[in-house]
Amino acid sequence: MERIETVTKMTATWTGGMRFVYTSASGHGLITDAPKEVGGGDTAATPMELLLLSLIGCTGVDVASILDRMKEPLEALEVTVEAERAEKHPKVYTKIHLTFHVKGNISPKKLERAIKLSESTYCSVSAMLGKTAEITSEYVLIQ
Repeated sequence: MERIETVTKMTATWTGGMRFVYTSASGHGLITDAPKEVGGGDTAATPMELLLLSLIGCTGVDVASILDRMKEPLEALEVTVEAERAEKHPKVYTKIHLTFHVKGNISPKKLERAIKLSESTYCSVSAMLGKTAEITSEYVLIQ
């Protein structure tokens, strides 16, 4: 196996069943499990769920940061995700839809721009998932 130059190194340690404990490059821990119907204990998010959580976290950070740089008065932001997976293995995500619930006296035009910048330029997770899934989005502006 060809080794790559280490840029990021993390570990996944099996703890029994289908459960793993992870240590991130920054030293933070995380646990995943599998649903009971496939032999897991259903005690934590699955690795595939983590992909979607990573996506909404990544794009959420982008949108909040961009709106801040635009001097828009963001009061609250919640990003939700709905997704479909392929029926056959590997069961990749094929469709992903994000909804940005945004509270504040935010310009709709600037909010749209922030979301588009995240989608097209800044969110690395979106760029990777977009290779296999159609990613769409919408926003709900709460004044």
